[in-house]
Amino acid sequence: MNYILFDGSVRNQLLPFTFTRPVADIRIGIMTIREKWEHVLGYATTTVTEDYLTERYPMVEMDQNILINASFLPSDNLAKLVAGLTENQAVFFDDEPIAFFASEGQEVVFDEYDIIQYSYDDVIRVEHTWDIFSKNHQAIERDFAWLTKDKTSQPIPDDVMAYNKDQIFIEEGAVLHHCSLNASQGPIYIGKNSEIMEGSFIRGPFALCEGATVKMGSKIYTGTTIGPFSKAGGEINNSVLFGYSNKGHDGFMGNSVLGEWCNWGADTNNSNLKNNYAPVRLWDYETEGFAKTGLQFCGLMMGDHSKCGINTMFNTGTVVGVSANIYGGGFPRNFIPSFSWGGSSGMTTYKTNKAFETAKVVMKRRGIEFTETDAKILEHIFEETAQWRRD
Repeated sequence: MNYILFDGSVRNQLLPFTFTRPVADIRIGIMTIREKWEHVLGYATTTVTEDYLTERYPMVEMDQNILINASFLPSDNLAKLVAGLTENQAVFFDDEPIAFFASEGQEVVFDEYDIIQYSYDDVIRVEHTWDIFSKNHQAIERDFAWLTKDKTSQPIPDDVMAYNKDQIFIEEGAVLHHCSLNASQGPIYIGKNSEIMEGSFIRGPFALCEGATVKMGSKIYTGTTIGPFSKAGGEINNSVLFGYSNKGHDGFMGNSVLGEWCNWGADTNNSNLKNNYAPVRLWDYETEGFAKTGLQFCGLMMGDHSKCGINTMFNTGTVVGVSANIYGGGFPRNFIPSFSWGGSSGMTTYKTNKAFETAKVVMKRRGIEFTETDAKILEHIFEETAQWRRD
């Protein structure tokens, strides 16, 4: 069977992260949504997404296909149901399609389908940017169970203080010494060739992905994921770094999400709680206004390739787009458009030629080439987001 992941109705609610990737390639828990579906189904997947992303994320259609709404995370129950779909069958959650069978070139009319309503209580869906951190606890626990099933952890070093050792899994090549791992509230996953430096304190659920590093003396609280080849330091609570991003110094990050290739300068902090303890509102690209999150704790959403200088201060509920460069004293605006340069004293446009020069240097340091495809995607985002920039 050929499986295709599609963005679904919530793609715009997941900007700025879906400017540069399909919904399927959002990381929540240990794996991306795509990696989860491929793990449980046992097949590679392709993608239906925005036209400007298709060169990087092509769609492959065959005679028989099952299309899956990528905003839904798989469970064992859901994966079994999806894999068993046959002609003119679909799985729905309330009024939203989770998955459906489609032959090549078929016009899909759900009124003509046999609709199966999903009735299990294990649904995890990413509908808003803040779901990425607020549902990360559950996602880590589910991924941990899948990735460690029938596998044996590397031994916990004798100089590591460990609680609830059965819920700690260390992959091959990981290095950790003189740190504290507390898995009493949830599992701790330490990925291949990762490192936890001495003096660090970590509480699960927690995921440190392949090649990532926790710096000396870090304090990391529950519900946090440090994505592949990222660096984490200081104090972090219930946050997700997608990959290749750095928050390597002292400073507080809470209830936040960073895309790929982001960098926080030393002593950068974000607020995750308003002084009046009121629910946080967050910029919504679809409505072009500030949406109610319903959350008391909500920090920063930062798109790919964005960076900030030392001692930057982000207010509660701040959204930063793609390829922004922020610096200076005071609090910048709580919505910073893509390709913005500046801070609280004002913003100018960060020209693509300058942004691309930086991206090439940053990616080369990790042995990855900044390609023409990367440039085309970012050029499109630059044009699409011009309406929000003020020069």
